[in-house]
Amino acid sequence: MKKLLFILTILANSILNAQTKSILIMNGIAHLGTDSVIQNSIIGIKDGKIVLVAASTEKIDSTGYTEVINATSKHIYPGFIAPNSTLGLTEIEAVRATADFKETGTTLPNVRSLIAYNTDSKIIPTVRTNGVLLAQITPRGGLISGTSSVVMLDGWNWEDATYKTDDGIHINWPKIQSRKFIEDEDSYVGSYEKNKEYTKQTNDLKKLFADAKAYNEAEKKEETNLRFEAMKGIFNGAQTLYIHSNNVKEIIEAVNFAKQNAVKRVAIVGGRDSWRITDLLRENNVAVIVLRIHDLPEHADDDVDQSYRLPFLLQKAGILFCLNNEGDMEAMATRNLPFMAGTTAAYGLTKEQALKAITLNAAKILGIDKTTGSIEIGKDANLFISTGDALDMRTNNVEKAFIKGNSIDLNNDQKALYEKYKKKYGLK
Repeated sequence: MKKLLFILTILANSILNAQTKSILIMNGIAHLGTDSVIQNSIIGIKDGKIVLVAASTEKIDSTGYTEVINATSKHIYPGFIAPNSTLGLTEIEAVRATADFKETGTTLPNVRSLIAYNTDSKIIPTVRTNGVLLAQITPRGGLISGTSSVVMLDGWNWEDATYKTDDGIHINWPKIQSRKFIEDEDSYVGSYEKNKEYTKQTNDLKKLFADAKAYNEAEKKEETNLRFEAMKGIFNGAQTLYIHSNNVKEIIEAVNFAKQNAVKRVAIVGGRDSWRITDLLRENNVAVIVLRIHDLPEHADDDVDQSYRLPFLLQKAGILFCLNNEGDMEAMATRNLPFMAGTTAAYGLTKEQALKAITLNAAKILGIDKTTGSIEIGKDANLFISTGDALDMRTNNVEKAFIKGNSIDLNNDQKALYEKYKKKYGLK
């Protein structure tokens, strides 16, 4: 018992010291995530918060800090944020037992992805290595998949990792038509098939929302309905309604549906055709979580670089947007999120606008911009230092990273294997 108490005391002290440790990062190139860059910066961190952001020309007393980091010629970024992710919910896509992002059923707003989040996933450290420090953990499947939450990519369990609990509910808007591929002798031939259940599926959604709204507006409830209770936040503005949709007609119907139900916060997830209806999105204050841009165009008449240019078209139209990585092998490929942002900088966006697409813009859409998403005084110290441009796969090299001011481990299994075989074959 004495030994156990001794160990617990050491752990408590180490946690307390980590939280109270103060850090001063000097002389780095600070990309603030607000379109601003400080070439020779000074950033102060105390008690997990950013307390100082200034140019190095100002006189700063460093004696009040327990650690001083010289970041000369290095780049400092706010931690990248991955929305609409299955990180920690899946490990190996080909092994069903490792996937925990989908429940049986079609309308499950009360299903919470957070409690299934696995902090011991071996994928998570590989994502942190490239500067992704926070992620929205999202359920999949059905008409209403469930409720997502935002987590820090560090922690012993899901309770430790939680950054924002139950931030929103996810709807998969029914498709008017689906694409079918028929294999012939030489290739796959694509055709479209009408969804005969579209009217029924949309009517089911309308009825569910009408019932949920009436339930939550009632002063007295005869019995508790867990599904309706889970939807309360989308009517009072506490949660965001995330509508997964890509087709123009479907997006229009989805936006009108949200408006008719007086949903206060709406974001389209995917939004492949969103650039065609920017007036509607802007008038209804609808944000877009853009689909994986490293993808092929959907329509035969689309430009070959349509996916790459989509963020620029939304930026030009004044639509709030961020980037996501949904698709094949999405959990492991989340580490490529900064490089997707880098691609958008080659197709219309400035580098700082591209950075905002995976930092401050993402934070705004997820409702966490008051505490993270940029390097500003008063926000959580979620940031990292890279020796080069973090949006370029050739120069992204994260040396140090902090979540709420705590230095996090940047080692992972891939780095361990690299060092193992480099030593085995005598490589320098």
